[in-house]
Amino acid sequence: MPPRILRRIILVPLVLVLTVVVLVTLPFWLLVVTLASLRLPPPQRRGVRFVWFGAVWLVLECGALLACLALWVAAGFGGRLRRDKFQTRHYAVIRWFLSRVYGTAERVFRLTVTIAEPPPTEAEQAARLTRPVIVLARHAGPGDSFLLVHHLLAVYRRQPRIVMKAALQYDPSLDVLVNRLPNAFVPRRAAESGILAEITRLASTMDDDDALVIFPEGGNFTPRRRRMAIRRLEEKGLSAEAERARNLDHLLPPRPGGAIAAIEASPSADVVFVAHTGLDDLMTIGDVWRRLPLEARITAQWWRVPAAEVPRGREERIRWLYDQWEIIDAWIAAQKVTS
Repeated sequence: MPPRILRRIILVPLVLVLTVVVLVTLPFWLLVVTLASLRLPPPQRRGVRFVWFGAVWLVLECGALLACLALWVAAGFGGRLRRDKFQTRHYAVIRWFLSRVYGTAERVFRLTVTIAEPPPTEAEQAARLTRPVIVLARHAGPGDSFLLVHHLLAVYRRQPRIVMKAALQYDPSLDVLVNRLPNAFVPRRAAESGILAEITRLASTMDDDDALVIFPEGGNFTPRRRRMAIRRLEEKGLSAEAERARNLDHLLPPRPGGAIAAIEASPSADVVFVAHTGLDDLMTIGDVWRRLPLEARITAQWWRVPAAEVPRGREERIRWLYDQWEIIDAWIAAQKVTS
């Protein structure tokens, strides 16, 4: 990754200029894409939607960057950015950005998200926002992490923390916002010890309204990645885990290190598992371009495991994590049958 100062000097002005160019020439591109799409059947005429969504995204990027600049000035030119008041304001900017992106996706891609939650019993209501949570979610489909963070912020009023790939810092607004908040970027080939240290750092300082988001699979599901993951387990002599991984048809086997590190660093945190399906067959950018449906539907379900019910031993936690992953896999299979 280029140094942060270079990213600020080059990428931020580049996005601002690109946004102006796109807005000025938007009618031209919409006309070109519309004419080019006429030879395609209606389900494949996705070009106009992508162009429009891209233009909105750029405008929102500029809005987020300008908000960050205003906050930087208000914080004494950056001197007070780490104070709680300014941290809360940065989360508000992220919530604004993702809410607008989500609303645009609802209109442009006819996106609907249906979430099945635990019954709102007295115990469940009492548990919300009274202790931190560790969110363990499957990783599949375009934008699933954005949707998850959006719902944590906008619906559940949590302040999410997340460990992300360092390459995401090429997005200027993401780079600025996320680096001002308790998150972590890790290089692509980072040592596992370094990643676990970052997870431990984030988990150990959580308050009652925080949520640490982890994707135990480490990446989106593909058949090739599934085969490679099973092979790695076999090479490590983890035959029991490899056998259980073979029974997962829709998921990669979970990597337990991050989840266990988070649980150990924040033993009072509840653990929330998130299953979702709907766009998980769109594995590449090409898949999104060719096969995104006219109406995008995502179905999700989450459940909470209270901290007191989380197993204590490492081996028990690994088996427990695989148990939960088998539940998610079976849930996805059932959703695909009924859809």
